[in-house]
Amino acid sequence: KREQKYQCPNHKIFISPSTFEYETEQENLLWYDSADKNLYSEIKKVKRESRIARDNSEDALTWNVMRFLDRQGLLADFLSQLSNKKITESELILWSYSPKEKSDWTLLNQARVEFGETIARGSEPDIIIRTNKVLYFIEAKLTANNETTPSEVDNRKKYETGGNKLFQQIFKSDYETVAEKRYELMRFWLLGSWMAKQLKLDFEFYSLVMQSRELEIEATFGKHITETTKRKFSRLTWEQIYAFIKLLPDNKEKHIMTEYFENKTIGYNNSIGTIIKAFNV
Repeated sequence: KREQKYQCPNHKIFISPSTFEYETEQENLLWYDSADKNLYSEIKKVKRESRIARDNSEDALTWNVMRFLDRQGLLADFLSQLSNKKITESELILWSYSPKEKSDWTLLNQARVEFGETIARGSEPDIIIRTNKVLYFIEAKLTANNETTPSEVDNRKKYETGGNKLFQQIFKSDYETVAEKRYELMRFWLLGSWMAKQLKLDFEFYSLVMQSRELEIEATFGKHITETTKRKFSRLTWEQIYAFIKLLPDNKEKHIMTEYFENKTIGYNNSIGTIIKAFNV
């Protein structure tokens, strides 16, 4: 709770049993100049949930890493290496907000409606990157995992019927089997595939996790889906992004970013009082 009795008088952080929370969100963000501040305030108008002040916030991590790549003009280079395709143009869409449209992305809203979701409560990918060749969806995890189930078991919306029954074309397993444990991944695979089809782009969907976690995610989700040369699902680790950044020419922002990765924590083990290191770097 954000109450004075749980706040450190020296550092102003709030203490909980497993993590700590900064007094302000800005303290957990590496990039917050005037342009970033404006972008962040616009994103918050469409983003539904935010715990960015917490040390173990995957949203803060996502902002810090993806904004670094975007600010430095490195997204295309990183994605080119990741996909082995020549990416030359990119638009970073965080939590549904399109900087080009200055609102939540119209095509994503169309996809939500196509599959029976309401726009206000529709699927919200952490990271979408629209490029000249590929539509990327990246679902970022830090302490959470990819095991999710529907909150309304009997409400299938139009997942099986929307997009001219696209579900049957891109899934090997039936709805119940996939939704039982991979509900969120199922929705992103479905909506992203449909959106890429409208854009006439390849679709690549990545589960972004710590190197030590979810080693079998490609196998456990991959068995349910139909992949092609133009549509694929892969595991990506934060440590892989660190390795890419580590090889960049030195500058002040690179130094800030590598130090962040090397010192990032994800709260602490409350039984023995030890800080937990986030990344294997």
